[in-house]
Amino acid sequence: MPGARLTQQERHRIATGLAEGWGYGEIARQLGRPTSTVTREIARNGGPSGYRADRAQRATVQRSRRGRAAAGREAVPEPAVPGRDTEEVRQFGDRLAEFLALGGMPRMTARVLVCLQLTEDGALTAGELVRRLRVSPASVSKAVGYLEVQALVRRERDGRNRRERYVIDDDVWHRALLASAERNAVLAGITRHGAELLGPATAAGARMDGAAALLDRIGQDIVRGIRQWHEESWRGREDAGAASPG
Repeated sequence: MPGARLTQQERHRIATGLAEGWGYGEIARQLGRPTSTVTREIARNGGPSGYRADRAQRATVQRSRRGRAAAGREAVPEPAVPGRDTEEVRQFGDRLAEFLALGGMPRMTARVLVCLQLTEDGALTAGELVRRLRVSPASVSKAVGYLEVQALVRRERDGRNRRERYVIDDDVWHRALLASAERNAVLAGITRHGAELLGPATAAGARMDGAAALLDRIGQDIVRGIRQWHEESWRGREDAGAASPG
């Protein structure tokens, strides 16, 4: 039972539990399922406020059909790297993608990002992503488009075969954090405007003003931390260069 897929009846019980205000752990105990199963089910189907049992069931059926279609494609194994357990790396990638998806990133986008992150040169063509992930070209294209908007990947032309490759740079995480800081700054400006509209003397206005101050502070801390990391990293490279012979 724990390893089987959720049934439509179980999904209705999840929806009922959410409506009653139960926590994920309590819902999982009622179903006799791991809490992680319930967490993934709710996260991939609208979250606690948007979960609908019938819609979740239809989405699961559609994913299953796409999975069966993709299973017919020839999978391309990851190139072997000396000293590395390929299966353990694959499992790690699955866990990382799942965590990113639980954090709000679209599931396919998370899989593409992690797939690129785990390659040695950080670059794959669309065809390689399709074969490695065993998904449709349209799914890869949509995921890459999302990542490009977030400045997490870029395109480059492969000079050897003139095919386009998607590239993830070494500084991808710091760029992602900078993008987060920028979004915080925009949101801070919006909430500050709301505080002015509501009036600082009102409870709602004070609440908005406090949110703006917090978002401002978080954004500034992110930028300050990235700058400090760059300075320390640069000094480390300079020290390493000075210590090397010749």
